[in-house]
Amino acid sequence: MDAWKAGIDTTRPSIARAYDVVLNGKDNFEVDRAFVAEIVKVVPEIYDVATYNRQILGRGVRFMCAEGVTQFIDLGSGLPTVENTHHVAQRANPEARVVYVDNDPMVLAHGRALLAENENTAVVTSDLRDPASILADPAVRELVDFDRPVGVMLVGILHHLHDDEDPKGIVEAYMAAVPPGSHLFITHFCDSSQEARDAEKKFLALLGTGRFRTPEEITAFFDGFELLEPGLVPLPLWRPDEPAPANLTVGQRLMYGGIARKG
Repeated sequence: MDAWKAGIDTTRPSIARAYDVVLNGKDNFEVDRAFVAEIVKVVPEIYDVATYNRQILGRGVRFMCAEGVTQFIDLGSGLPTVENTHHVAQRANPEARVVYVDNDPMVLAHGRALLAENENTAVVTSDLRDPASILADPAVRELVDFDRPVGVMLVGILHHLHDDEDPKGIVEAYMAAVPPGSHLFITHFCDSSQEARDAEKKFLALLGTGRFRTPEEITAFFDGFELLEPGLVPLPLWRPDEPAPANLTVGQRLMYGGIARKG
């Protein structure tokens, strides 16, 4: 596919493609790999951090399925890789429905091919900063019943919204559209060490986004909802499948996550 005709800018790194790099994917360009190489200089564990984020996605989706959630909106989903949201959800419940939303045109191209034979899954190319447009999108309306609980997923994406873009208001707009019993799932880069602050500088300089917020700032996204146990914690500590390490590394503390329920 001609990248330019597809509307893909190969001269600047993209969030989705950079995440693909650290997941050892193949859907990225040299500019994305060069960006990740710069991040490795300050956080050598960045590839592990991506794995931790992918692991908590699986644990979080399984948890929400166990709580009775059967439909999910995965905002800023990134490029398809192993153990995507629909894989996890439909393993737990074959009737589970998943809508992926991302503004990267490569996500649409790859996602459509991947999901062509899955009628309970869709990919929407849109900017999560426009909740009204996404919530009104025909593909979203076709798959998601807003009279039943929805899993609203913002996994590894809110840190790419600047403070002046009102990320909290955006979260509240999505949660206002879903009924009681819905869940809000967030993972977020955390201002947890000097290395994290150094990484933030690299993200902002090279990618233009990447706000490493404090635990208090991240917790504020859950205001008005019931933050479920164990609360907002470093990713390896959120309902781990195996005993978590007693002392966490810089990489293990680089991202925090949590899930809340709308009452």
